[in-house]
Amino acid sequence: MTLRFGTAGLRGSVGDGPDCMNVPNVVRTTAGLAAWLVAQGQRGGTVVVGRDARHGSAEFFTATAEVLAAAGFDVVALPRPLPTPVTAYAVRELDAAAGVQITASHNPASDNGYKVYLSGGAQIVSPADRQIEAAIDDAPEADSVPREAVATSGSDLVDRYLARVASLPRSAHRDLRIALTPLHGVGGETAVAALHAAGFTDVHVVATQFEPDPAFPTVAFPNPEEPGAVDALLELAADIHADIAIALDPDADRCAVAVPTPAGWRMLRGDDTGVLLGDRILDHAPAGSLVATTIVSSTLLGTLAAARGARFARTLTGFKWLTRAGEGLVYAYEEAIGHCVDPDAVRDKDGIGTAVVVADYAAELKGSGRTLVDALDDLHRRFGVHVGDQVAIRVTALTQIDTIMTRLRSEPPLTLADEPVTLTDLATDPGPLNTDALIFEGATVRVVIRPSGTEPKLKCYLESVARTGNRDAATKSLDSLRRWAIGLAD
Repeated sequence: MTLRFGTAGLRGSVGDGPDCMNVPNVVRTTAGLAAWLVAQGQRGGTVVVGRDARHGSAEFFTATAEVLAAAGFDVVALPRPLPTPVTAYAVRELDAAAGVQITASHNPASDNGYKVYLSGGAQIVSPADRQIEAAIDDAPEADSVPREAVATSGSDLVDRYLARVASLPRSAHRDLRIALTPLHGVGGETAVAALHAAGFTDVHVVATQFEPDPAFPTVAFPNPEEPGAVDALLELAADIHADIAIALDPDADRCAVAVPTPAGWRMLRGDDTGVLLGDRILDHAPAGSLVATTIVSSTLLGTLAAARGARFARTLTGFKWLTRAGEGLVYAYEEAIGHCVDPDAVRDKDGIGTAVVVADYAAELKGSGRTLVDALDDLHRRFGVHVGDQVAIRVTALTQIDTIMTRLRSEPPLTLADEPVTLTDLATDPGPLNTDALIFEGATVRVVIRPSGTEPKLKCYLESVARTGNRDAATKSLDSLRRWAIGLAD
């Protein structure tokens, strides 16, 4: 089997052979990308190359930059391991033909990847991905691909990115104590610099997780959403009496937020942070601005947008779709803790920018004796309590997923949580939402079921809404949805 050029580029285990991330595969991939860019009339254009600090990243970064340089491109090789949003920013800032970030984001330590941005700074979409894959297939053997040495750039682009992020806050309040972890990734230095530039100087970091370490030694899985991953962060936050805790994933494009409550520290779900930031950004956005989220996210952002006179869009999962949601986009998020808070500068999720915007909002609330939880409760009182969860059904054979999806299509449930539901099959959608996914929806419940695109799992996204603000009723209904979803595996 050969490692294929997929959703955003390449991603796989570091190792030898055609099905792994290694220098020969990166060289041929870059040769194919260069050939495709030339075919698009981009010969001689600028291409930005960045990297994280994973195993193999330095070698893959050098190979990518050298192949592009030999192919006649003006290569801007970023000066050190940096967050993915910096590369996305640089592509847009320089009006580059493309960008490549060597990263596997929050994958296990054994993995690495090759993420591609197109002109304008958004991720690749079809048919570009298939065309590039065909060009890779036509590329010569790696040892026949020309390479040319490239000097790394200075820190000017990083400084410009930090200045842009520091311009995002809308509040003058800066009394906020922040606990932060980059989970052994490359976001620590940049996040602290961004927060300081924005005026937040009371920042405390998890020392054992601050420096980049490709082994991710203190976590079983380097993803803030995984059980145990943020234990050290929450311990630090409690010890220093922080006002807010922030966890970045290893390439710092995603941001998880925790807040103190009388019952202890509470991790906000991606949907919670999503609607809070949507509300915050719409406060300062022009009338008729567009906000967006995906088919698997909460319905609350759409309800909020309608009440605020804003436009709203739903897309397929992934920021390659979210950042193409339409003109006038001011904010987009997906429930997997990804937030695009400044689309004009970064056409992708940006954990650093998100951290700054969240800190700014939390500081303003603190100035009036309130918290992010209070702001979220206000939204729930106004629009109904929205609670959600995700159930993932892991299978040993992909045919099991097909069997479950076929059964749900032929014998859909008529009720869920004692409420009548209707089925929308997105596989029959004639428009941009066409995908293998099922949506069961009633007056106050919603379930989205789709196969995972990266793992042998069937994913079920659950939401229950109590219009009267009765959290107990919403939670009870959610429990019923959860039991039903778990039972799909039987």
